Amino acid sequence: MELINWNDFQKVQLCVGTIVAVDAFPEARKPAFKLTVDFGKEVGMRRSSAQITEAYTEKSLLGRQVLAVVNFPAKQIGPFMSECLVTGFHREDGAVVLAVPDSQVPNGTRLA
Repeated sequence: MELINWNDFQKVQLCVGTIVAVDAFPEARKPAFKLTVDFGKEVGMRRSSAQITEAYTEKSLLGRQVLAVVNFPAKQIGPFMSECLVTGFHREDGAVVLAVPDSQVPNGTRLA
């Protein structure tokens, strides 16, 4: 494991946002959803491709708050431009579960 210093960590902007739209992503190589996430006034709306179809349905994701890296450059994923990285953890079966706050916080709140 490579150690980082505090300045390295401060460069990563991890913010909470609310999923406001979920679309199928049939063109993806691995099953995924296209998410639209509201990060509040400062960051705004961002879109992300997320391989979370094993643990979630489109309906279960709407309105859910998530933790995402919002200061990566946009990345082309097939025909889709991903603008943030929604974070999660791999279960033993390989499915990804989302990293989420355990109570509601304002959109755009940065990880402390």
